[in-house]
Amino acid sequence: MSAIIEVPGPGASVAVLRKERGWGQERLAAAAGISKSLLGKIERGERPMTQGVAASIAQAIGVTLDELLGKAPVHEGDEARLLDLTRAIRRFGLPRDPEMTETDLITSLQQMVTLRERADLRGVMAKLPQLVSAATNHAHAAGTPDAWARVAEAYSTVYWLAARHRWMTLADLATTKQKLAAEQADPVTAAIAVRDEAGLYLNHGDFEDGLAVVDSGLVRVERDAPTGAERLYALGILHLRGLTLAGRLRDRRTADRHIAKAWGLAEKLGQDVNRLGIHFGPQDTAVHVVATSADLGRHEDAIDTMNDLERLKKKGKLTLPTTRTSPLHMNVARSKLALGDREGALEELEEAWSLAPQMANVHPTAQELLRVLTSLHKRSNPRLTKLAKRARIQF
Repeated sequence: MSAIIEVPGPGASVAVLRKERGWGQERLAAAAGISKSLLGKIERGERPMTQGVAASIAQAIGVTLDELLGKAPVHEGDEARLLDLTRAIRRFGLPRDPEMTETDLITSLQQMVTLRERADLRGVMAKLPQLVSAATNHAHAAGTPDAWARVAEAYSTVYWLAARHRWMTLADLATTKQKLAAEQADPVTAAIAVRDEAGLYLNHGDFEDGLAVVDSGLVRVERDAPTGAERLYALGILHLRGLTLAGRLRDRRTADRHIAKAWGLAEKLGQDVNRLGIHFGPQDTAVHVVATSADLGRHEDAIDTMNDLERLKKKGKLTLPTTRTSPLHMNVARSKLALGDREGALEELEEAWSLAPQMANVHPTAQELLRVLTSLHKRSNPRLTKLAKRARIQF
């Protein structure tokens, strides 16, 4: 295996886009605010491109972040479902007669949460068009806050699916409709909508604007949310989004402020709570801290936090779903790779793939880690070869 290999991954697009513009590395590095050395390592596959650096490069080159990272393709057979989903979203204000009873709708929503927590992207895609339509039609007929909360829940899942694939036009539509539905629901549903709206800015690479959305949402929760566990949850999910955004900006002070707030709220809550497929509590806070520690270059801290979660796992007390644990292992792999532990990074990446193969196949962090690991290994590695085949990479 050679030291430099052409392997698909977000970082592999940088040199192509740079050369299309006739730019040298020095010009792009200066425009993106990074060192020429780092840019060279990213292009050669010696360092993974983080999403924070990717946002800076995309802005410098003049492309969107999803263009640089690469949109995941629509699977064969899902084209019709995607068209049906878009049509259902478009009919938000044109209700038809309800096609599900309230009981059936609640059951369908719970099934969707289960699919989401398993990171079953294909399963979510298959059920979403009917669910969005049914939830919307029922809400127009019932007109209750609970009914509109279910619409918001359905659209939160649309946003989640779109963001995973970097289908940002669909993500934009979903968060717009989610916000409209949440305004007719309850304060916690509204907080989830704000969280997803800030996530939209995160996915676009507009981290400062995302933080502004979070701050505005926190003010609303402080004003409107009830006391008790619901208030802790609503504040907590927003602080988690805030620490992620600040980490991508490498704004340590803001990240640490959100981290401290999130830990404090999680400790008061005492356990992880799941609402609409979105978790908050001590364990989910730890997952977010691992990712943000990696973004901030605090790799030892990321691994220490992961070790705490591993101890819970050994005791059978880790309750997080696959959709949270798979990215967790990706982020630990980032930190291990940064510390020179390639075998450890490969082990974590293997675990991420084992837990959620559909997610790993489209996740830019998983793609970048695999690109870099294959580029750095100068000798054949059967485990790496096997993983590359799962990702359909030839080398």
